[in-house]
Amino acid sequence: MLPEVLAVAGAYLIGSVDFAVLVARLHDVDIHQVGSGNPGTSNVLRTLGRGPAAMVLVGDTVKGVIAAAMGLVASKGRLPLAPWAYSAGLAAVLGHCYPIFHRFKGGKGVATSAGVIFFVMPVVGVILAAVFSIAAKLSKVASISSLIVVVVAIPLALWQGLRGPSLALFLAMLALIVYRHKGNISRIIHRSERKALPT
Repeated sequence: MLPEVLAVAGAYLIGSVDFAVLVARLHDVDIHQVGSGNPGTSNVLRTLGRGPAAMVLVGDTVKGVIAAAMGLVASKGRLPLAPWAYSAGLAAVLGHCYPIFHRFKGGKGVATSAGVIFFVMPVVGVILAAVFSIAAKLSKVASISSLIVVVVAIPLALWQGLRGPSLALFLAMLALIVYRHKGNISRIIHRSERKALPT
């Protein structure tokens, strides 16, 4: 049990490394003080451009991959049903949303969750990436695309045979993403959500 617990704790710390904050600092920018103030890929894209945004997207996604891998290795589990991989993945997403290194002011958790999904269910990850791309192309709004992906992810996970504790942890990760988008959801309802994606 100790290796698994250490993996989850380590995953939270890895998740707490906010690449939006780090990349913005390289450009002498405090990402919390520009654009929407959210330390995530969309705000970096909107304020600093495609290159820095790509760096943030890759970094935050890799966090999820590493975290899920740590949980899997520590527990010697087998995918797609490996509860500790999902536990560590959820911990990384929590770290991203509430980072101990950045006064618990983090992002929405989408890219880090994507990394977890790519590791534990690669086929689902590819499908969701395609869904996000299509939704982004049509809506030009990152938050709408992310929320669509959350909805689509549930039946795809069931299709892959996800059940029991692993399913519960996966749903908790998706619920956290939705919760972190509560402000976006309100703006979507009132048709005031900003477009963060290139037209």
